[in-house]
Amino acid sequence: MHEFKYVNNNLYCEKVKIEDLARKFGTPLYVYSYHTLIDHYMKLKNAFDSVDTLICYSVKANSNISILKALVDKGAGLDIVSGGELFRALKAGCPAERIVYASVGKTDREIEEAIRRGILSFNVESLPELENINRISKKLGKTARVAIRINPDVEAKTHKFITTGKITNKFGIDLDSAYKILLLRNNFGNVKVVGLHIHIGSQIAESEPFVAAIKKIADFIGHLQRIGIGLEYFNIGGGLGIIYNRETPQTAQKYAKKILPILKKLNLKIILEPGRFIVGNSGILVTKVLYIKSTPKKKFIIVDAGMNDLIRPALYEAYHNILPLSEPAGRNELADVVGPICESGDFFAKERRLPLLRGGDHLAIMGAGAYGFSMSSNYNSRCRAQEVMVVGDRVFVIRKREAYGDLVRNEEIPMFLLGL
Repeated sequence: MHEFKYVNNNLYCEKVKIEDLARKFGTPLYVYSYHTLIDHYMKLKNAFDSVDTLICYSVKANSNISILKALVDKGAGLDIVSGGELFRALKAGCPAERIVYASVGKTDREIEEAIRRGILSFNVESLPELENINRISKKLGKTARVAIRINPDVEAKTHKFITTGKITNKFGIDLDSAYKILLLRNNFGNVKVVGLHIHIGSQIAESEPFVAAIKKIADFIGHLQRIGIGLEYFNIGGGLGIIYNRETPQTAQKYAKKILPILKKLNLKIILEPGRFIVGNSGILVTKVLYIKSTPKKKFIIVDAGMNDLIRPALYEAYHNILPLSEPAGRNELADVVGPICESGDFFAKERRLPLLRGGDHLAIMGAGAYGFSMSSNYNSRCRAQEVMVVGDRVFVIRKREAYGDLVRNEEIPMFLLGL
């Protein structure tokens, strides 16, 4: 559930009318519900309260530092994938010992900074990476904590671009290779292997892929324990799906009920890395209708948001529900909702049944909290959107809208082009 609802025919975020936000701050505008964000985090936290658990929110889903701080203040850790995300995590006040670091391509500089900061652990994706972390740790006179990310070769039943647990994906290490690494772990004098990690994909609606992957790794951990290889934790990743359209994803309680019997037998600390589940339905993108264009074949609703603001429909053909800010009444029609970008892939909906709209109306693109702003860009030299957070009847700007000057702030014209 989320805190975006019609009240007296007007769409509200918590206790604030969204039309008022659009008029005050302009569009495109990202609007986040604080209470939805925290409620979804707490649902997972409560579902797993029978085991020692650390929930590390996946920063890549939405990296605004206000969102990070809101979750960190409730006890969350953070799952990061870059040096920039480490910077954000620390800026948001996350203790380093609650940060885990994934990514198949960590640079020397990123590894060194994370070691100096004392993060909880790296999720190691390959043997060369493990060797490199060991080398850098030795240079620094430190011992880095790592988890081996295992690719369980499980079909996640999600879009091919967001599945990560098949052996044909770039992520993780196969079981046989991981086993050999663990047998040779003492050869890495400046690395301590403290856990195993999996992450099989994103927007997974069914429990079966999770159960299959977790059971496979749990059996592997059991074998390791029997031969004297002890671990501190099992990081089961993220990937829980949310409702965008007609999906029926499992609740946090149902997910926990399926996998806790497997996890409890291991007697290890459990780490989760949810992103979309927490923030996805916590945010919307508000956009203004610019023009209604009719052709012999189609009707187009042209809005002021574009694929640079929300790329998921263009990238994945992802479905987002689209609602008018005033509850519709009367007849509706089929139309495409498209943006101003000079690409045919710049759309938010195709052949969608929508109420009759006019220029100047506002629409809410729902479920845009995850992989919305965090994947946005300045394509077509467009300024990135403003972000606000609603807490009850209060509204806070958590990112100012970019200005044209921001687009060229880091660019320089060589002197020879200036005739100097």
